[in-house]
Amino acid sequence: MTATTEHDVITDALAIIDRGLSEMLNRELVSTDEVADLLLDVRSLLAAQPADAALDG
Repeated sequence: MTATTEHDVITDALAIIDRGLSEMLNRELVSTDEVADLLLDVRSLLAAQPADAALDG
């Protein structure tokens, strides 16, 4: 996978996660906090990925 393709995948994943978090904030489900925490953790890992890849390259 090329750096550009990896960046595109990460950008797309971040957009999907951002939309999901936005939608969940409007819900009043008991499990929303747990799901939001998980998505925020995943988002943090994905957001850090390009910086880590730049250090390796």
